[in-house]
Amino acid sequence: MKNDNITYLTDVVLITCVVNHGRGDETLEFAREVGINAAILYHAHGNGPRERLGIWGIAIEAEKDVVTMIAAADNRDIVMRHLYTKLGLDRVGAGMIYAMPLDKMATHIPADMLQNLQDKASK
Repeated sequence: MKNDNITYLTDVVLITCVVNHGRGDETLEFAREVGINAAILYHAHGNGPRERLGIWGIAIEAEKDVVTMIAAADNRDIVMRHLYTKLGLDRVGAGMIYAMPLDKMATHIPADMLQNLQDKASK
């Protein structure tokens, strides 16, 4: 019979990194370097003042890669600093990164990992 108990994680953040089209896979690699093993990469079309800055007013495509990942709140600054530095987000037009706290998250947690978390919480 299936266990209907849901374990909610509450100390997590959603980190989103928006980079130029073609840099999404690189972003995933850099995220793995700091322990992010699950992330979602998708492509987006931006909209803003840069679209009309082409020669003779011709629109410039604003294709972007967006990578979203979930991290422990304690690791937020480490992940953001690593991605910011490795991706060179301090340059104009290189992209941006932001984090948002998640109120609650639920996913499958293996029994041994769940027991380890419960043991730590009871100490």
